[in-house]
Amino acid sequence: MLKSWCRMFPGLAWQVAEARHFVRSLLEGEGSDLVDDAVLIVGELAANAVRHSRSGWYRGWFLVVVGFGDDRVRIQVIDQGGDEEPQVRSVSSPVEEGGRGLMLIAACAKDWGVQDRPAGGRCIWADLTRVGA
Repeated sequence: MLKSWCRMFPGLAWQVAEARHFVRSLLEGEGSDLVDDAVLIVGELAANAVRHSRSGWYRGWFLVVVGFGDDRVRIQVIDQGGDEEPQVRSVSSPVEEGGRGLMLIAACAKDWGVQDRPAGGRCIWADLTRVGA
């Protein structure tokens, strides 16, 4: 990555929208498909951090990192970890709500993954291809 930007957010549900605005502002001029995919990805990852990790606990936080390479943009959300591993779930019922976030990320991203962080935190990242790359 040539350049990256990051911002820490309180682990509150309404901060997910702020994370989406942060990413949208950084990717202005990158092409609408990439921006829309990046905003969707950070929204899903931030919501998961708040719902499913210690980031959503009292005084919790999550960190959003946007890295720019020559041919890709990497979106990372670092949370404070939790008891369960992130996983793509097969959704058995079309009326069931939730459980589709990582499936959406896998569909939008060129690649994605999970890295455990020191002290129990976790980083989930997704790479998007830049226009013209």
